[in-house]
Amino acid sequence: MIDGVFWFCVSEQLRLPNNGAAALVLRGLAMAFPIAMWILKLVAVFCRFVLVLLAVFTFLAHKYWKTRITVDAVEKFLQMQQMLGNPTRYAYTDITAITGHFRDRLGQGGYSSVYKGVLLPGDIHVAVKMLGNSNCNGEDFISEVSTIGRIHHVNVVRLVGFCSEEMRRALVYEYMPNGSLDKYIFSSEKSFSWDKLNEIALGIARGINYLHQGCDMQILHFDIKPHNILLDNNFVPKVADFGLARLFPRDNSFVPLSAMRGTIGYIAPEMVSRSFGAISSKSDVYSFGMLLLEMAGRRRNADPNVANSSQNYYPSWVYDRLIGQHVGEISSVVDMHELEKKLCIVGLWCIQMKSHDRPTMSEVIEMLEAGIDGLEMPSRPFFCDDEHIPDGGSYYLSSELNDTEEDE
Repeated sequence: MIDGVFWFCVSEQLRLPNNGAAALVLRGLAMAFPIAMWILKLVAVFCRFVLVLLAVFTFLAHKYWKTRITVDAVEKFLQMQQMLGNPTRYAYTDITAITGHFRDRLGQGGYSSVYKGVLLPGDIHVAVKMLGNSNCNGEDFISEVSTIGRIHHVNVVRLVGFCSEEMRRALVYEYMPNGSLDKYIFSSEKSFSWDKLNEIALGIARGINYLHQGCDMQILHFDIKPHNILLDNNFVPKVADFGLARLFPRDNSFVPLSAMRGTIGYIAPEMVSRSFGAISSKSDVYSFGMLLLEMAGRRRNADPNVANSSQNYYPSWVYDRLIGQHVGEISSVVDMHELEKKLCIVGLWCIQMKSHDRPTMSEVIEMLEAGIDGLEMPSRPFFCDDEHIPDGGSYYLSSELNDTEEDE
């Protein structure tokens, strides 16, 4: 009825002749109009459906080609590594057999899980690190194989082999039965003598120095911390976890990096702002210094839960303790073990704010091997002196006081 009225109004407006032929035409148009509208709606729905399908297809195609490019790049890299005679490559079925179908999990982090395994013949115990798909570009995998895969040192964990099948990747390491260093220095139940702590510190320093000076290319670790120091049967320390490591020519005095890397609380100042100096091997020296101070204090450097608020930040407190700025604590310096003082002084040298004020790892080894008498006190580290903190240092200080690390 409405359509009829509509077309009658149209005929009036257009002054169509009021005869049978005109009425017939208008009646035909009135019947065709709703059909045409229905067809247009159907076409619109169909076009929308096609556009959604195209969008989904484009996304999946992009994801596939991105994954394919990554897989091809990793595969090309691994083929080059195998030509150099680097660690054994295992099939995923081998990894499954080695770990007993991933039965014994040693630990889990945000991007990986570590399982205990056995290599046959010989019943050689290994640790198998399965990398998660979240790190889909394979950067950490390539970093570990390209760095640790080419070196052999008593204080660097050995990469036994690896697996790469499409997006399934694994790294096979020698097994460290005593776990990581943080389980001992932060525990009230487990502890080392000062002689053993000094021995462990010296071993770590030798391992890092080998990375910096003992290879054709210098290897910068960028994530030195207690959790990444593993201990073997005899508590010999081994530097581990090379996921953030990078290779650079040994004659490079600085390293071009576009992104900050490392664990908050151990990151060198120049990683945050280039005003503190260029990124170099001295960045690892800073992280090692923070590690030394935690070993000496047997606590985390930033601990808001300590009874005395003046001791919240250990590097600042121990510096004041060593130079005797607090009158009531002068006698406590005498009570410090000689090796404890040495570890603290060397650690304070390593965490100087300007990278050129820090020693090299070879100089650190000399200091750790020498007696306490030959060591001079360094200048006060920048962050320990509130009167000299620049505006640009606020981010760094807040980072230091919010120590976070991933369990891997």
